Amino acid sequence: METVGRILEISELNVKVLLYQNNLHIKDVITCTMNEKDYEFEIVEIEQNIAYAIPFERVTGLKKGLEVSKKEKGLSVEYSDQILGRIFNSYGQPIDNEKIIESTRTRNVYDRNINMKEISMNNEPLWTGIKALDFFAPLQKGFKMGLLGGAGVGKTVLIKEIINNVYKKFRSNTVFVGVGERSREGKELYDEMEKDNLLDKMSMVFGQMGENPCSRSKAVYSGLTLAEYLRDEKKQDVLIFIDNIYRFVQAKSEIATELKRIPVENGYPATMASDISEVEERINSTQDGSITSFQAIYIPADDITDEAVQAITTHLDGQVVLDRKVAEKGIYPAINVFKTNSKTIDPEKIGNKHYDLVQETLRYLSRYEELEEIIAVLGIDELSEEDRRIFYRSRKLRNYFTQPLFVSENYTGIKGQMVDIKDVLIDVEDILTGKYDEIDESKFLYRGTIHE
Repeated sequence: METVGRILEISELNVKVLLYQNNLHIKDVITCTMNEKDYEFEIVEIEQNIAYAIPFERVTGLKKGLEVSKKEKGLSVEYSDQILGRIFNSYGQPIDNEKIIESTRTRNVYDRNINMKEISMNNEPLWTGIKALDFFAPLQKGFKMGLLGGAGVGKTVLIKEIINNVYKKFRSNTVFVGVGERSREGKELYDEMEKDNLLDKMSMVFGQMGENPCSRSKAVYSGLTLAEYLRDEKKQDVLIFIDNIYRFVQAKSEIATELKRIPVENGYPATMASDISEVEERINSTQDGSITSFQAIYIPADDITDEAVQAITTHLDGQVVLDRKVAEKGIYPAINVFKTNSKTIDPEKIGNKHYDLVQETLRYLSRYEELEEIIAVLGIDELSEEDRRIFYRSRKLRNYFTQPLFVSENYTGIKGQMVDIKDVLIDVEDILTGKYDEIDESKFLYRGTIHE
């Protein structure tokens, strides 16, 4: 490799390099060797013949004056069928202690920018077979959905069930991207996927919490490149799970601080909106396939108006909110139907029948919450006949949206089921019109369809 410069200054997140030539650009990767160890850096700023680069890993052991070379392909990841069943770090290197990948083809993580002509707007629905999700927040291919919920409310179980169902239905694979989350959670997910025979249906990328901001910021780009391989080369409808997209913004903030760039409010970088757009605009449908994303979003200090949260949510097509209060009632998946929404809930997209049933169901469940408070004070006998009907039918509706899941069969002993949206609409309409008024509400818990 040709020498392109030498190191002038070193800090934990910023290496200053004197360039010998002017043919280097931002996002180029430069490398040097010290004590038989290779160090790599990505150029983020160039001022005349001085480049500022962020190191991929710790810079312990580096010295000033070391000569650097340009890495030909820049930051690249494997771009072949070998990505399935494997875990990579943010820089495309396998970290699962399995066999070394004999690379057949790699691709730069920044190469793919989808243009307007390629985007397909005639997106079909992406039915998951999960009743509550398909009814209250239906997906479309190419959608971006927020996935919100605290620890222990069933995020991982829901993610695993969606992966399982979409693979069964479409034979499509999945990419999971861990951005700035705990490595323990990543290992647990890996073990659970292996146990449920889902590991060979997905590819995983981790930029973990303890790693430097460069690693945490690059995991998303590497994950998207893997998803683009499955969409563009394998012609699949791919799911990508990003946990947690807010950590991507945090990592970019740390890098901007080290480069002494003037921040906007709350310390976020001035480039925050464009950084988020660069990632989100790669998640789209084409004529060949689609990338549909679920993005977990950390909400700092529970402040939904935070600038970073708002910048992310402007790109989303809906959100699925998992609620601890729902989980405490033994209702799984623990979806809060009032906070969950989707742009697809529109008569022109899902039809009048589905739309009307969603509105009527929400009206019933909303009134049910009011009636619970009245009953707690006055008792059920004080309700009018109409309110009593709403109360009992709402309890049946609430129980109906529980579901036996494939990935929890070993724990529940109940065989998992996928439910077609047509069956869901028939069942909900029958409950609302009183067809099942004489049947006990417990009969609706953890069933598939009921009209058959």
